[in-house]
Amino acid sequence: MSPDTVFSLCNALALLAWIALIASPAHAPWSARARWLSGRAVPVLLSAVYALMLLTHWRGEGGFGSPAEVRALFDVPGVLVAGWVHYLAFDLFVGSWIAAEAARLGWPHALLVPLLVLCFLFGPLGVLAFALVRSVRRSAVPSTTGVAP
Repeated sequence: MSPDTVFSLCNALALLAWIALIASPAHAPWSARARWLSGRAVPVLLSAVYALMLLTHWRGEGGFGSPAEVRALFDVPGVLVAGWVHYLAFDLFVGSWIAAEAARLGWPHALLVPLLVLCFLFGPLGVLAFALVRSVRRSAVPSTTGVAP
C-alpha cells in the first residue's frame, strides 16, 4: 500500500474515532464503548500501522539530533506518513483520556466538546486547555470531601 493510501485510510479512521468520541456524552449508553474504541482500539491499530510504516520505509537516513536530521528523516514519504500516524494515535489516546476524566469529574458535555476539538486539531493545546479548565473548576468549586473535582 502506498504512503498516500495509508495516510488517507488512517486519517479517515482517526476522524471517525474523533467523531464518535465527540458525539458521546458521558451518560449515553454507548459512551464507554466509544471511548474504548476511540481511545484504545483505534490508537493501538494506528500504532501497528506506524510500526509497519517505519519497518518498511525507514532507510536509516536522518535522525532526531537536529532540525536538519528530522527534516532528512521526514523527507522519506513513508516515514513522514509514519510520523503523521504517530500524531493521530497519540492525540486520539489523549483525547479519550480527556473525555474519561471529564466524565469522571461530572463535567457537562458542552464543556468537553471544545476541548476535544482543540485536542483533535492542535494536540498539546487541547491538553493545555483541559489542564487550565480543570484548574479553574477546581479553584471555583469548594471541596466538601477533601478531594477537588
